[in-house]
Amino acid sequence: MNVEKLLADVKAKNPDQPLFYQAVEEVLETIKDYVAEHPIYDEHKIVERMLEPDRIYQFRVEWIDDKGEIQINRGYRVQFNNAIGPYKGGLRFHPTVTLDTLKFLGFEQTFKNSLTTLPMGGGKGGSDFDPKGKSDREIMRFCQAFMTELFKYIGPDRDVPAGDIGVGGREIGYLYGMYKKLASENTGVLTGKGAQFGGSILRPEATGFGAIYFVENMLKAKGDTIKGKTVAISGFGNVAWGAVTKATELGAKVICISGPDGYVIDETGFNQEKIDYMLELRASNNNVVAPFAQKFPTAKFVAGKKPWEVKVDIALPCAIQNELGESDAETLVKNGVQLVCEVSNMGCKAEAIAVLQKAKVSFAPGKAANAGGVGVSGLEMSQNAEHLPWTAAEVDQRLHAMMDSIHANCVKYGQENGYINYVKGANVAGFIKVADAMLQLGVC
Repeated sequence: MNVEKLLADVKAKNPDQPLFYQAVEEVLETIKDYVAEHPIYDEHKIVERMLEPDRIYQFRVEWIDDKGEIQINRGYRVQFNNAIGPYKGGLRFHPTVTLDTLKFLGFEQTFKNSLTTLPMGGGKGGSDFDPKGKSDREIMRFCQAFMTELFKYIGPDRDVPAGDIGVGGREIGYLYGMYKKLASENTGVLTGKGAQFGGSILRPEATGFGAIYFVENMLKAKGDTIKGKTVAISGFGNVAWGAVTKATELGAKVICISGPDGYVIDETGFNQEKIDYMLELRASNNNVVAPFAQKFPTAKFVAGKKPWEVKVDIALPCAIQNELGESDAETLVKNGVQLVCEVSNMGCKAEAIAVLQKAKVSFAPGKAANAGGVGVSGLEMSQNAEHLPWTAAEVDQRLHAMMDSIHANCVKYGQENGYINYVKGANVAGFIKVADAMLQLGVC
């Protein structure tokens, strides 16, 4: 496998798509040794085939706002790889959504879904629609218009979308309601549904809970525990909320959350009232975190800054891609951070990862650490196929076991002279299952 040639080809075929290129480069650099040891992958051009999405759909979304004016957005679905199962991956509604965004996410999703050991391929979709400041009726009308196009390309054994940034339980409900009307059926075509109509009880918390279970494993591998550790978290949506909830439950002290407007620091830590208020902020559609400090006197709002300047033991990027840069990593290292774990997808820039790894700080990539979200989505698919509900305890037990398994595979393939390279371990482990399936399926 000639990494330089492959990267040059990717850049030439995908101009102006830096996020996709970044995701591809990280994977190729970490799997090259394994591929060299197994020449059958080169013989069948498995890597080259994995770099091309199976198909991409782009469509116009027309909807009417509360003023009666027609609005137009772009919708997408990238079906990246279904070698091991139906396409599976979230829908993102955010003004930054482009084809580049969704190709990088779909590529990452392929490896992430493989790590869960569940039969799910990789896909991703969404729109440049901005939910911020929109009324509930406007969001409903947009979701209905979006699904009018999307429903042609999805199905319980074909492609099963879920939520992502800007798409929570409310949006999934509106999307599923329109799907039911168009398809005239009740089926497990979306995950993240309400518990009343086929959803998994623990799905909203799953990504954050799973990430903390992964962090527990990382600390255990070093002979340590999460109890008493100080934690900085970016974001305040479902993912951050789940991470704050589970970290607090296990005895850590979360002292920071953040939004696009800045971050909040509360040295007293979070209690249930503060955790509940995070959901109120998420439901407001205003996308700011400053009101948190107005509500709780122990909290202080720092405008226009990131939480990575705060001295903590553990840093968890939970918001969006490339949110933690090289200078942020240098500050964290200087302040003695012990562990950094991506909970957002590709939350750290490549330069930041290099700084952390050079300093021998334990670092885990999102495709491993946040796989609990899609893992529980996969469990929801199983529930729907069986037409049976599962309790929260049953789902949590399976989630915990899944994250333990993912960590074990990362360690298996990521050992480097006493340091665990979780990036390499996750990429190699994720690659093997998909690559071997492609070999067995032939060229088709």
